[in-house]
Amino acid sequence: MYGIYLIAALVVTGGAIAFIGDRLGTKIGKKRLSIFGLRPRHTSNVITVLTGILITGLTIGLLSLASKEVRTALFGLDELNANLESARKELILTSNELASVRIEFDKANADLEKSREDVEQLQQEQSELREESARLKEGNRTLELTNARLIEDNDQLLSDNDRLTADNDRLAGDNDRLASDNDRLTTDNDRLTTDNDRLSSDNAELEKRTEQLRNGLTAIREGDIVFRAGEILASRVIAGNREADEIVTEIDELAQRATDNVSERSGQEESVWIYQPELREVVDRISRSNGDMLLRIVAAGNLVRGEPIRTSLELYDNDKIYDKDEYITAQVYEIEEQGLAEEIVRDFLREVNRAAVERGVLPDPIRGTVGVMEGTQFYQLVEAISELKGPIVLTAYAREETRSVGPLRLSVKLEHQK
Repeated sequence: MYGIYLIAALVVTGGAIAFIGDRLGTKIGKKRLSIFGLRPRHTSNVITVLTGILITGLTIGLLSLASKEVRTALFGLDELNANLESARKELILTSNELASVRIEFDKANADLEKSREDVEQLQQEQSELREESARLKEGNRTLELTNARLIEDNDQLLSDNDRLTADNDRLAGDNDRLASDNDRLTTDNDRLTTDNDRLSSDNAELEKRTEQLRNGLTAIREGDIVFRAGEILASRVIAGNREADEIVTEIDELAQRATDNVSERSGQEESVWIYQPELREVVDRISRSNGDMLLRIVAAGNLVRGEPIRTSLELYDNDKIYDKDEYITAQVYEIEEQGLAEEIVRDFLREVNRAAVERGVLPDPIRGTVGVMEGTQFYQLVEAISELKGPIVLTAYAREETRSVGPLRLSVKLEHQK
C-alpha cells in the first residue's frame, strides 16, 4: 500500500513539474526571453531539458528518501552483489557441510544399529553366563556334598583303624599271657616229667600245640601290620619357588616310591592314598618357598595288609643345621669302674641326638634318632674308653655339612683328664 501512495505522489509531482516547466517555457518563448545569451528558442529548449532533469532528480530523491531498498539499489548495488556472492558461497559451503553432516548422521545411525545388535548379543551372552553360573553353583553344591561324604568315610576309616589298633593291642596282650602260660606250663611239665613219666607224651603234645598257638598269634600281631603309625614311607627334598605342575609331578613320583616300598614289604600290590586338600596345601607352600623343602609321606596309622594305605604329608624347611667339623656338644664322664664304656657311649649318643634335635635336625619318627655312627667307630670308642679310668671328655662334631633332613654323621673326640 505504501508503494502505491509513493507512485501516486511521484506521478502528481512529475506532472506538476512538467506543467510548471511547460508554462514557464511558453512564457519565456512568448516574451522571447534569453538566458546565457542564447536565442529564445534555444532558451525554451534549455528550460524543457532542465524541467526533465528536475523531474528525474526529484523522482530519484523522493524515492531515495522514501525507501531504503531504493537507496540500496542506487548506491549499494556493488556491495549487495558482493554480499549475494558471499552468501552464495556460504550457502554452497553450508550445503556441503549439511551433506557431510548427513553422511555422519547416516554413519552414526549405522553405528547405533550395530551397537543395538551388540547390546542384544551381550544381553544374550549375559543370559547364557547366568545360566552357566547357576550350573556351576549347582555343581559346587554337589562337590561340597561329595566332600562331606568323603570326610565321613575318612572318619569311619580312622575309627576302623583305631578299632584295629585296639584289637592288635588286645591280641598282643593275649600273646604275652599265652607266652607266660607256656613258660609256666613248661616248668610244670618238667616237674611232672620227673614225678610221672606217663605224662611225658602228653606234655610234648601240649608244647607242640602251644608253639603253634604262639606262631599264630605272632602272625596275627605282626604279620598283618605292614607299617606302624608315623613310619616314613618315602621322603624327598623338593626345590621351591616353581610352578605347581612341576611340584605335583615330583610328589607323584614320591607317592609311587612309597607305593613300591609298601608293596615290597607287604608282598602284594598296594596303593597309597593322599588326602587331596592336604596335597594342595603342601604344593602351595612349596611353590611360595624360596628354598628347598623336605617332604615326607608317613603312615597315618598302622597299615594293615590288604587295606587302603592312608598317609599324611609332613613338610619341613631343609635348612643347613651344621657346617662340616662344627661343634655339636660335649659331655664329661667319671669312670670309676670297668665295664661301663658301652653305656657311656650310648648315653653320650643320646645327648648328641637331643642337641641335634633341638638345633633343628629332623629325627626318625619311630626311633627318634638323628645321628649316624659307623659300627667300627662305635666299638673303637668303646674299646678306648674301657682302657681308661677317671674323668674323660667326649666331644661330638659334624663330619660333614648337615641339613634338616639329616642324617647327622658324627666325629667323636675323646680326651682323658688325668
